[in-house]
Amino acid sequence: MTLYHGSERIIETPQFGAGNPRNDYGVGFYCTQHLELAKEWACQKNMDGFANEYELDLLGLSVLDVSGAEYTILHWLCILMQNRIFIPKTSFGKENLETLLAKYKLDYERFDVICGYRANDSYFTFASDFLENVIPIQHLATSMKLGELGMQVVLKSPKAFSQLMYTQSFGAEKEVYFQKYRARDSTARKSYFEGYRRTSVQDAIYLVDIFRNPELLHGIEL
Repeated sequence: MTLYHGSERIIETPQFGAGNPRNDYGVGFYCTQHLELAKEWACQKNMDGFANEYELDLLGLSVLDVSGAEYTILHWLCILMQNRIFIPKTSFGKENLETLLAKYKLDYERFDVICGYRANDSYFTFASDFLENVIPIQHLATSMKLGELGMQVVLKSPKAFSQLMYTQSFGAEKEVYFQKYRARDSTARKSYFEGYRRTSVQDAIYLVDIFRNPELLHGIEL
């Protein structure tokens, strides 16, 4: 698998255990399979950066694909809420978080590699609103698709790191890619607020509804 990691510097040897523990899937090396997206990540601080390219040998590695058919958006949300800082604003938020963890918690830390949705700060806000029953699941799913943040691949274990080989780096100019990064985030926020007008009250499915009837998740796709 060819992977790219956006950074302010060239990283030939990624270090296991380094990084922010409050990222979507905890501590790990976060990559994408899309070069252009990695260049945007490299320039998100309005600085020139690099998209580092690697080859990952998947032989013998355990992979959790959260976007697979056996999982739902709630499995992803459960992992997200275990790593990002979520402070419930209401009793609904607190109760929903407890129920979510009880019903959809995965032993994701035992996997070598995780493939799953990406949530920047905007998307974490959207997910938090869903957890508070502020928005229906249709609104969350639509916003994620229109924002096109894409999938990310996260290396979680020493074994995965040992099977990752650096190949080359591509320069990323802030004049181009910082604007693309900002535009992508702006598109996500715009689609989110427009969603309030697109989702009818009659068809809206909230998290509390799904807890009562999990079958309602069928047909909700990202």
